[in-house]
Amino acid sequence: MHDPDKVETVLRYHERTKHQFHRYARSTGTLDWVNQPNPFRRYEGAPLVQLPILGADEEPLSPRYADLYRAGSVRSAPLDVRSLSRFFEFALALSAWKQAGGTRWALRSNPSSGNLHPTEGYLLIGALPGLTEAPCLYHYAAREHSLERRASGSAEWFAQLMREFPPQAFLVGLSSIHWREAWKYGERAFRYCQHDAGHAIGTLRIAAATLGWSAVVLHGLADETIEALLGLNRTEDFAGAEREQPELVMLVWPNDSVGRWQAGTQRALPLGLDPLLVRALSKQGWRGKANRLSRDDPVAWTVIDEVAFATRKPIDEECSLDLFDAPTPPPETPALPDGLLAGRIIRQRRSLQACDGRTSITAGRFYGMLARVMSHVDLEASRRPMPWDAIPWEPRIHLALFVHRVDGLDSGLYVLVRDPAKVGKLKRAMHKRFAWSTPPGCPADLPLRMLEVGDARRLATQVSCFQDIAGDGAFSLGMIAEYREALFVHGPWFYRPLLWETGLIGQVLYLEAEAAGIAATGMGCFFDDPVHQVFGLSDLEFQSLYHFTVGGPVEDGRLTTLAPYGEQARALERGEVTASARKLGVTHEAHRRERIGGQLSQVSTMFALTRTRAPEHTALMSETADPLHPSISGGDS
Repeated sequence: MHDPDKVETVLRYHERTKHQFHRYARSTGTLDWVNQPNPFRRYEGAPLVQLPILGADEEPLSPRYADLYRAGSVRSAPLDVRSLSRFFEFALALSAWKQAGGTRWALRSNPSSGNLHPTEGYLLIGALPGLTEAPCLYHYAAREHSLERRASGSAEWFAQLMREFPPQAFLVGLSSIHWREAWKYGERAFRYCQHDAGHAIGTLRIAAATLGWSAVVLHGLADETIEALLGLNRTEDFAGAEREQPELVMLVWPNDSVGRWQAGTQRALPLGLDPLLVRALSKQGWRGKANRLSRDDPVAWTVIDEVAFATRKPIDEECSLDLFDAPTPPPETPALPDGLLAGRIIRQRRSLQACDGRTSITAGRFYGMLARVMSHVDLEASRRPMPWDAIPWEPRIHLALFVHRVDGLDSGLYVLVRDPAKVGKLKRAMHKRFAWSTPPGCPADLPLRMLEVGDARRLATQVSCFQDIAGDGAFSLGMIAEYREALFVHGPWFYRPLLWETGLIGQVLYLEAEAAGIAATGMGCFFDDPVHQVFGLSDLEFQSLYHFTVGGPVEDGRLTTLAPYGEQARALERGEVTASARKLGVTHEAHRRERIGGQLSQVSTMFALTRTRAPEHTALMSETADPLHPSISGGDS
């Protein structure tokens, strides 16, 4: 039986933080730039180990992007300091520096709402030549691409902790600093921190795939156990500093180690850790004190503290994942000349800031993007396609789509039911007038349905906090959760995994857009209940948790793009960026997105057919949202 008071706290928080046409969720209303949190956490006094800065042409080399989704296509890289560096580069590292005039900011491989980056990463790994002679817990310092040693343990302790996992397995933990998002977004910030944790699940799993490794969330762990493992419960180490809240721990292992470990037999992979062994780490010597991120104390958002407490996972659960024989790696084949490399797509990922209102995509490309977000719930969790094998729970998020510019498809409202068994459930919940027809050329195994034909551009913009990008792209969407059932079946803590799942979907779509030569962005700002009204969702059975848009980007030629690390980054830090470097940066940005394989087409006219009657609430849509309003949220840029 779940605590009814905590369930009620989650329900109240979600209702309270909805954006409505007549009001946004509470925020400060203005931005206190002097008190903006530092996006880089450091542990002062903790020894720092620099990871090697690797070029794109250095080992381990990136596989082709398409091979990430072909089981067994990527050979396992040996676990060493270079492969570990590449793993963090693709998962949590800086991907570029941007500069406009005297202002500069960093971008990262993992997207973040408002580029505020509440997510912190940790590593627990055994002895590794070039890194450590004993098992250690590290904090990942993204700005330096380095590891800060927080604590160390004995080889015997680590062997006991990891005894039921494949050889060479290690752990990556994630935490959130709520204040980083709350500084701008106020009460709704807790949602955005969970979106970002979901993005990071995606970047970690995809980074592992580029190396022929696997990763899964250990969702049997209680939050108290995660705190002990990552040192987040060490009050003395956070004296005067903003605290971190535990999110999750992922197990990562090289695929080729599983075959030797299993020896041809099916084995169950525990999705938890022995809490007594975890707590033994607290008795070891710890190093470092967390730095303070803001000059003044954070603004107190009691409602965030309340929902954070209500959504803590209270106990460790015994659960496991069935593992099967790893697929046999294919023979070596040369990379195709036109095969897009995964590393290139990961490095160049950006959140679009504006759509050109012209670029369309083919129906085949559209169907391919949607196929990537299908988790294939009919399969055992470990046999689901990457990255859906990383979240060992049943998918509960479906996509409500506003289709604008997809060649060969009518514009209008569509739905992708990510669990085909839920088609009837969604159909009963939505408007009775919807057609529920299969679009032309849609693959038989893709449960995409056309609901209503019509020009949905204005509607998409209106329900997305009047953000033009929702109507100016090829398509936009809302991520609809099986909300009420998830909370009552799994408990209030499952509010967080629902939001993680939306972030993981977003990360897949980010990379799919890059592979198509266009761009995408998450949109945390949308009018919750008006979205529900558009699709006929009238109660808490389904709730929209995150929005997303995909389209042709409008590049800003005023921006300089510079390398994330190395001499160019050091020169930027010293304020010594040269004119030639700026020119190179702008040139790189202008040519970053190549049109790939003739997949794109430009349309000179907009879809003019409008058969959809505007919902009753459109009379409230006449106000204009301020694009600088603290409630408006988008991704990094």
